[in-house]
Amino acid sequence: DSKEKFITGFVNASLVFTIGPLAILGALSDGLGQGIEQLATKSILDGFASLAFAASLGWGVALSAIPVGLWQGLITVLAFSIGAVVSAPLISALTATGGVLLLGVGLRLLQIRQVAVGNMLPALIVAPLLTLLLTSL
Repeated sequence: DSKEKFITGFVNASLVFTIGPLAILGALSDGLGQGIEQLATKSILDGFASLAFAASLGWGVALSAIPVGLWQGLITVLAFSIGAVVSAPLISALTATGGVLLLGVGLRLLQIRQVAVGNMLPALIVAPLLTLLLTSL
């Protein structure tokens, strides 16, 4: 039971903190040199959310900081290196995809519906690629 609680806390917190629109937009803004204000706001919000998650899901929530840091760092580095390619439609596609995934996580957490959010994670790659394809036509 404690192992399952740990895994649930780790996975849910990791998903909530990595796929939200603010996580993606904040890291993009940082990488594009537009400041870290969004990431700072996100970190404060995530801090309060992690306290609530940890109270019910245990210390697995704390370890979710590792994939969150890696994910946001990767987005920041990619945005820094390919800044000229990142367009408004691409950012919109990532934001919308992250929002839909976050909705799925919320439905799981509230036990309304068991949405397989992990199966939808490739959408974070497919959506920008489709956006690039469609905007180039």
